[in-house]
Amino acid sequence: MEKFHWQVARVKSIVQETTRVKTFTLQLTQWIPHLPGQHYDIRLTSEDGYQAERSYSIASPPEQTGEIDLTIELIDDGEVSSYLYDGIAVGDPLEVRGPIGGYFVWKDTMSAEPLLLVAGGSGVVPLMAMLRHRARISATNPTTLLFSIRTAEDVIYRNELEELAKQDTHFNLIFTFTRQAPSGWTGYQRRVDQPMLTDVLKRFESQPNCFVCGPTSLVEQVANTLVDLGLPDSIIRTERFGPTGT
Repeated sequence: MEKFHWQVARVKSIVQETTRVKTFTLQLTQWIPHLPGQHYDIRLTSEDGYQAERSYSIASPPEQTGEIDLTIELIDDGEVSSYLYDGIAVGDPLEVRGPIGGYFVWKDTMSAEPLLLVAGGSGVVPLMAMLRHRARISATNPTTLLFSIRTAEDVIYRNELEELAKQDTHFNLIFTFTRQAPSGWTGYQRRVDQPMLTDVLKRFESQPNCFVCGPTSLVEQVANTLVDLGLPDSIIRTERFGPTGT
């Protein structure tokens, strides 16, 4: 028996994050507290009855009651993302179902343990929910976000992430730019690799819980490399997204 049923949400606001990414805040008639890392399904139905469904990670923390933020990247030839990106306005209805997922979640019971987040492109979205929740509960566990992105213009949530890193001495933000780094950039300028992960892990005094999200190639490489570096599978959780900017 299905636990969650479809409901009609209303678009409360739309924020342009980058040239190809928007955040949709949806007001829910049946709001259910979620865990950071869970997702919602969106279903579109055309006049002829044709339906299309896609899953989108929740970006907002569970403390944001009555509504959810879904940050969605425009995918070339993506029928759902294209419609959401160009055809949805504030006040419009959207059919949604959730929250869904129990594996790729960061729970309060983990809030005292070190945390390593690795994101590729829009894979940062569920990790952002974890960081926002972590800030809301004032967790002080050592936490690092390693964010692989093409260019500075493609960084989703950049201002908020930099502000979090500025305010929280226990949170370390690391960017690696794979196509074009900002002028004067002295940090990483390549895809995530073993030397990079080795450097990042040295920042932790003990093995961190790891959450890796992004395109399949990045996720598999990072997860395999973390295992090669001595981390057990049991503390590495992965989630794969579709095409994304890394």
